[in-house]
Amino acid sequence: MDSIDTELAARIRRDIVSGTYAADERLSEAQLCTTHSVSRTPVRLALRLLEREGLIRRNEGRGYIVQSPSVDDILQAVQVRGHLESLAARLMAQAPDRADHLPDMAIAIDAIDALIETGSVNDEVIRKMQAANRQFHSTILKACGNDYVGYTCEQISHLPMLAVGSMVFDRAVFEEPEQCERGLFRLRLGNAQHKVIYEAIEKGDAVRAEGMMREHSHTMLEYIRMFEKRDANLTVADLIAYSGVEG
Repeated sequence: MDSIDTELAARIRRDIVSGTYAADERLSEAQLCTTHSVSRTPVRLALRLLEREGLIRRNEGRGYIVQSPSVDDILQAVQVRGHLESLAARLMAQAPDRADHLPDMAIAIDAIDALIETGSVNDEVIRKMQAANRQFHSTILKACGNDYVGYTCEQISHLPMLAVGSMVFDRAVFEEPEQCERGLFRLRLGNAQHKVIYEAIEKGDAVRAEGMMREHSHTMLEYIRMFEKRDANLTVADLIAYSGVEG
């Protein structure tokens, strides 16, 4: 179970990222104590954590100033995560114990395939697909043999679309029957890339594993840029809506 300060940090972080607090808005300990009905100690600890994450900065006077992430910030962070996951795939392909972790990846691939074949994309399917995708990607990070790769990914995981195994779901596509098949095709393509990554790691082909993971990770950038073309006023809150469902 998370500590009070960790849970509080998660609540404040969610409010900052979703736009409840405006950029450059001042946050005070007293204000947060009242809002969340807690004492000053967990508030102070939560604020220190959020300061390390770069979501707030100390005010020249007292309190903190909100530093809301922008869409450009998300794009830059996605690029970083893509390079880290590509490195992880290469390292796992070189790891002597890689076969011990392949079953977890295979289970995730099969689960995604089965969900796609239902032909329906609702909240339950999205949750299950996100869980399987998270299992696939987190297995690679854990099995790559370099703890700093996973640690660095974790430092940016609080941002929308940056949690390990994040997926994009354009609900406008899945809600229209004539476009739904196009959305399902993209999901099939993503899982086909998973299979190539799996096979490359299984065979110890580090170059192919790294290259395919880089291409796979680049898909997230393409989605965000597509959303920007569709909506010139795209916000971080919009990206959160495209990130599926919680839980």
